[in-house]
Amino acid sequence: MIIGVVLLIIVLVAIKFTGKHFDEEMNKLIKYLGGKDNIIDCTVSMSRFKVTLKDISKANKEGIQRLGAKGIVEIDNQLKIVFDKDSRALKKYIKDMR
Repeated sequence: MIIGVVLLIIVLVAIKFTGKHFDEEMNKLIKYLGGKDNIIDCTVSMSRFKVTLKDISKANKEGIQRLGAKGIVEIDNQLKIVFDKDSRALKKYIKDMR
């Protein structure tokens, strides 16, 4: 019984830190995209996160890659970023932020 309680506490602490870590990483990503005012729209297709920016020159692609992007393609004022499983969560985070 005590072991079960200890394991439950460990799991809850791990979930708490994961959520906090995710928020910190998403805030960094928004900063690397030029800030929330620079983001016009975002969509998700499979593992790709596509973001339309007002000013593409404000984007820090090296910073985005340090956050775990598998690849970045720039087309006009859009960045297509491969984030694997985090793409949908990222889109929701940005939509909720507005």
